[in-house]
Amino acid sequence: MLDQHKSCRVFKLGLLINPYAGIGGALALKGSDGVEIREKALAMGAEKKALDKTRLTLEHIVSIKDQVQIYVASGEMGETLAKTMGFNYSVIYQPINAQTESQDSEATAHALLAEHVDLILFAGGDGTARNVCHVIGNSVPVLGIPAGCKIHSAVYAITPAAAGRVLKQVIKGEIVSVSDAEVMDIDEALFRKGRVNARQFGEMQVPTELRYIQAVKMGGKESDELVLADIAAHIIEIIEDNPEHLFVMGSGSTVEFIMQELGIRNTLLGVDVIKNKKLLASDVTAPELLTMTAKQNCKLVLTLIGGQGHIIGRGNQQLSADFLKQLGKDNILLVATKSKLQNLSGRPLIVDSGDMPTDQQLSGLISIITGYHDQVLYPVADLHSKEIV
Repeated sequence: MLDQHKSCRVFKLGLLINPYAGIGGALALKGSDGVEIREKALAMGAEKKALDKTRLTLEHIVSIKDQVQIYVASGEMGETLAKTMGFNYSVIYQPINAQTESQDSEATAHALLAEHVDLILFAGGDGTARNVCHVIGNSVPVLGIPAGCKIHSAVYAITPAAAGRVLKQVIKGEIVSVSDAEVMDIDEALFRKGRVNARQFGEMQVPTELRYIQAVKMGGKESDELVLADIAAHIIEIIEDNPEHLFVMGSGSTVEFIMQELGIRNTLLGVDVIKNKKLLASDVTAPELLTMTAKQNCKLVLTLIGGQGHIIGRGNQQLSADFLKQLGKDNILLVATKSKLQNLSGRPLIVDSGDMPTDQQLSGLISIITGYHDQVLYPVADLHSKEIV
């Protein structure tokens, strides 16, 4: 249980930011682990967005910042943001690497433990979650801000804004329960070869608020091939009826099945572009996709992550906010089996593009292709409103 924090007591918040989290996502690098990958991403013009995502979280507690003391590592690992946002903060660690590494994350976690913080807020992906878990286990409650390419772990909020809502409730004493949540990670080397090998590395405690904390990603391929064949037939019919359209094929096993039915080589964990049933480009980056589809008739075929409901922002950062604005909601062909939807237990779908207007544009009811000429309407949450729909 978390203590009830009265207004007279200052909440001790530990903050840990992995500045390089997610920089490989938009460039189809399938992660950001390792010096070589980070250097390659930066050389290709990758932008570090972890600080911006953390800012979205902390904006929710600016109004009560007099109740909070933040403990941070120096520079981009926390100090820079805490200072610019006007929080009271203390620097408890100086990174030993100019380009921060996992050892800096673990050292920061050790320092936060020594300060006896009430909760550790961290921004990153599954690799960062592993680093934090390795140090603290379940000794201190944590809350993850999703900023990485790989977000399989259940310690993350569904969006940075959702993390802010949970954090504010905790500081105000509105949430007192915590529960164990799994820390998962995958082998990035295998991931880049199109194979997902996820395993559990431990558990950490997170505030219990099921509207805002994500479930563990469900792995595996769809088992009902007859249903998938019906879905594929519907999409192929649309492709044949629109020979001049570009079709952007998102990641995931359901889209992979459609590509197999078309007889086209597919990038399971990437984004491909086809036209008139022929492959134009495979495993494209966000800039490449935006350039290729500019002023073109275009449709996007994508599916949702089983068990979580994310359709944008998890494993498909190549689908940037600029591309989605250019595309328009009406040109999204969302595909899923009804069993996959039933596994969501009524929870709305999630769009986390990193851009509030885009997220709101895609919210509301959306048509999902669940078979041949069979579609259902399903809600997409507006996570920027006060309440999730």
